Amino acid sequence: MNLQVFPKKDLVSTFNNLKELSQRTSQQHLTEYFSEDLQRFEKFSIEFDEIVFDYSKQRIDQTVLKALLDTTQACDLSTWIKRLFSEEPINYTEQRAVKHWALRLPKNHPVHTKLAEQVHEQLERMYEIVEKIHAGQYRGVTGEVIQDVVNIGVGGSDLGPMMVSHALSDFKVKTVKPLKVHFVSTMDGTQLSDLLHQLRPETTLFIISSKSFGTIDTLYNAQTARQWLEKHLGKSCHLDRSHFIGVSTKADKMTEWGICPDNQLLLWDWVGGRYSLWSCIGLPIALNIGVEGFKQLMAGAYTIDEHFCNADFHQNIPVIMAILGLWNHNYLDIQTQAILPYDGRLKYFPQYLQQLEMESNGKSIQRNGEKVKQSTCPIIWGEVGPNAQHAFYQLLHQGTHKVSCEFIAPVRRYTANQFTYVKNAQALIEQHHLALSNCLAQSRLLAFGNAALDKKEVETLPEYQKYQGNQPSTTILLKELTPYTLGMLIALYEHKVFVQSVLWNINAFDQWGVEKGKQIANEVLPILNGETHRYHHLDSSTRGLLDILLEKEK
Repeated sequence: MNLQVFPKKDLVSTFNNLKELSQRTSQQHLTEYFSEDLQRFEKFSIEFDEIVFDYSKQRIDQTVLKALLDTTQACDLSTWIKRLFSEEPINYTEQRAVKHWALRLPKNHPVHTKLAEQVHEQLERMYEIVEKIHAGQYRGVTGEVIQDVVNIGVGGSDLGPMMVSHALSDFKVKTVKPLKVHFVSTMDGTQLSDLLHQLRPETTLFIISSKSFGTIDTLYNAQTARQWLEKHLGKSCHLDRSHFIGVSTKADKMTEWGICPDNQLLLWDWVGGRYSLWSCIGLPIALNIGVEGFKQLMAGAYTIDEHFCNADFHQNIPVIMAILGLWNHNYLDIQTQAILPYDGRLKYFPQYLQQLEMESNGKSIQRNGEKVKQSTCPIIWGEVGPNAQHAFYQLLHQGTHKVSCEFIAPVRRYTANQFTYVKNAQALIEQHHLALSNCLAQSRLLAFGNAALDKKEVETLPEYQKYQGNQPSTTILLKELTPYTLGMLIALYEHKVFVQSVLWNINAFDQWGVEKGKQIANEVLPILNGETHRYHHLDSSTRGLLDILLEKEK
């Protein structure tokens, strides 16, 4: 089937309609939207399962919403969703299907039976390793119990597992001996060098996570880890068997490197790195929150998969997220989006979304080979809300940039008997209420500006203390931050990214912009290592910098 989708006539007219609407409503303030419709929250919010999605503070009305939903019909989104949940190679530049959704299929799925069996075969092998480590039965070459696990990866092999592990720190399981999971990704060796000084080789296990098992950053760190083990424990074939686990699509490369088959967990080419935390790349997650916790994470994502496939688009959260992003970015000229979680456990979530969104949709070529007609992915950034308030909220409230924001918070955080080491757990509950009050207050001030203040107060304020408002935002409330709701949250963004790729007619599942820089680096590396002095073909800037670097190292 030809995947090069060309714009239909009604798509062009739909985009023109949106442009006209944006010109007509460009001067309308959010205060007007709310004063004109007292039921705005009820009309522009969705409650599904354990998530509330409030988009009433977005700069839209029913007319705009209908026009945006018309765009999904003109782009034939329903068909594209079916293509995603199929065997079709919709990642056409690499001729691969896109089946990260298959990683969270129930074991006995009635439709994708063979695919589910294939996935669960590897997951069951991962679960066995997890249970063995938790039970203190996984031992190093000296017979001591493994107590530290170091995940060596980069990109999706690092960001996803690290983000989820940190977010679900409250759900860390108890093990026979205390177990710590660490993450290493930087290619300069700084993280690994600092970490190795804190660890005992006898009780340390390394997970080498690399889809291709050819990522130079990861393999250099892995080789440093091996040399550290050999220095302290000696060279032995049992070293690789006892202290290394590999996760990759390339069994042959893992074997060649020295990882025994029993310690190899497999991926598939149809899993993109930034979508891989649901696979055995999630081994560090399962080590932290246990097998049952990992299964709950998957269950939450599967719930959103079903919602995405079956819900009407006007009640479909990923679809609404996507079309709001289209409206803000392409029609309100908002080029940047801030992710603002009001829970310290979601510290790495903005960073995770940077890769998910910008690596997926940071594209400029359509599926038909032509340049895109509209700007694609906005710049994604953010920080935990209470920290961000003392960093960049000044720009959000009184700066010159238009920014759309997404606030994320759990409704419940602490219970009276959750933390026995606190004499008065009520103090922690009140701290959570403080965070929630700030979350609501900030979105309110961003939306309404001076209208959120007392009228008499505004009259006496100098200009530099006034607020324009009209900065659009969405608020996502989770009943609690649990493995299940985090799985839901991540899957929402995954499917939002896909919908936007359909609207922009681009391929969300390749990342050629990542690859070429690595190749060029491989040309420069031999020069720095003194293996060649041939670099006259390079530009004058790179030659000049190389001269300085080589001279300083003499």
